[in-house]
Amino acid sequence: MSEDKTTHFGYREVPLEEKAERVASVFDSVADRYDLMNDLMSGGMHRLWKRQAIHHAKLRPGLQMLDLAGGTGDLASLAMPALGADGQVVVSDINLSMLARGRDRLIDQGVGAQAAYVLADAEELPFPDASFDRVTIGFGLRNVTRKENALAEMRRILRPGGRAVILEFSHVYVPALRPLYDLYSFRLMPMMGRLVVNDAESYRYLAESIRMHPEASTLKGMMEDAGFEDCDYTLLTAGVAAIHTGWAY
Repeated sequence: MSEDKTTHFGYREVPLEEKAERVASVFDSVADRYDLMNDLMSGGMHRLWKRQAIHHAKLRPGLQMLDLAGGTGDLASLAMPALGADGQVVVSDINLSMLARGRDRLIDQGVGAQAAYVLADAEELPFPDASFDRVTIGFGLRNVTRKENALAEMRRILRPGGRAVILEFSHVYVPALRPLYDLYSFRLMPMMGRLVVNDAESYRYLAESIRMHPEASTLKGMMEDAGFEDCDYTLLTAGVAAIHTGWAY
């Protein structure tokens, strides 16, 4: 984020107040085929990454979990069996199209009654302090305008002993793979976006947003600055993605 009150939207600099609106436009465009595109773009790997993220959440029956940028409900759906009948997931998203898609999907799976749905900005969560035992966010943090504010809010709403899990794209650490990953990201992803959802630009933005997201070690430091302790991360698939964790003591 620059000092002249602008921030990045992919590789472009835009006024701070415009980024959320631009991101909303992206997800309004892709919501209906978001799950299909995730499967196509990752070859199904995103499902394995999400399972690993839920494993890192160390869930148990009766816990209260907040899933930020909950989108179409993948993490919530995976979490519910571990939380049991006495647990609950609050699925939150800033984008109404994505939140509605997730609600409908969970209802179709027969688990919608165990979830609550809240339209909210991750930077200003409408929950009291110490409201949840777990907070997760999957592939959403890089779209937040002020990531440090979202991390501080995640820490605020956790109870003592609570745990945060962040699943996000990271930076490929194998030099030989980087040119191939760039070719895939900037050529094939927009092409698939054009063919499947008739929107190449949204997927070009998503590729650029991955490159602008902080490296794993930097994000770990940001979590520590927000008040999380025992922070750690696990790189997945040569660094394509990473799972970050931190405790609230």
